[in-house]
Amino acid sequence: MYCDSSREIQTALLTELMRQAPYQPATNYWRAVEISDVLRYGLPDGQGLDLGCGDGHLMWIILNRIGPRDLIGIDVDARETAMAHERGIYRQVITASSDRLPFPASYFDYVFSNSVLEHITSIHETLAEIARVLRAKGRFLFTVPGPEFHQCLRGPRFGNRDAYLRVIDARCFHLRYWGESEWERHLAAAGLQLVHQHSYLSGREVRRWEFLAHYTSGLLYRFVRGRKQPIEIQRGLGVRSVRFRLPCWLAALSARLIRLRSQPAESPFGCLLIEAERR
Repeated sequence: MYCDSSREIQTALLTELMRQAPYQPATNYWRAVEISDVLRYGLPDGQGLDLGCGDGHLMWIILNRIGPRDLIGIDVDARETAMAHERGIYRQVITASSDRLPFPASYFDYVFSNSVLEHITSIHETLAEIARVLRAKGRFLFTVPGPEFHQCLRGPRFGNRDAYLRVIDARCFHLRYWGESEWERHLAAAGLQLVHQHSYLSGREVRRWEFLAHYTSGLLYRFVRGRKQPIEIQRGLGVRSVRFRLPCWLAALSARLIRLRSQPAESPFGCLLIEAERR
């Protein structure tokens, strides 16, 4: 079971996430658990690349805990990198594809990627590029949904479970749920050696996320014409902005309503944290 200090960290993270992005409470719940796990594990030292940095708010929260880092942010979405640049936490923010990184070989001491690789179509080319830009013994730390993610979900009260899972995957744009052996094989093919992996986001936590998503992003996804991705819906509503913030008291109240409770370390787990080393 999580200790009190871990639970307090998760609650503080959830409060800050709700302050910065109140339009995605389910994602914030997931990220609060996820970031607390990343913080416990720790980022490598040296010059780093935040691969798939998005709007930068997750890294902003991480750096508030661990202090400033020498970081470059990169994302394929120019609207996201524009917001990341506004935050002022990166030495440089670049708009580019992960399978064609605009850096020389052996440029970074580490690459970090938080819940990104499951969305990337050109995964093998991306892993090869990550290996190329890492120095010898450089580290690659990333988080992804794991092979038990579907098993963790409660599923529909009525209707077909397979159809329900397909909708979840489409809304989240999850393209893969590799386990340790699959990641080890594909990392090795790119010249990276898996050195650590562990699970996080318990089955109960996944189901809590599922419940919150059902009545927020899931509801919008079902009723918005064309079944757009959540980020597109947020932009259409005009809420996805660095300047769109909740007052601290309201963010704290929202976090309490979402309720991050102590959860037993039960199996199955929904996600994996993996670290690999450049050979």
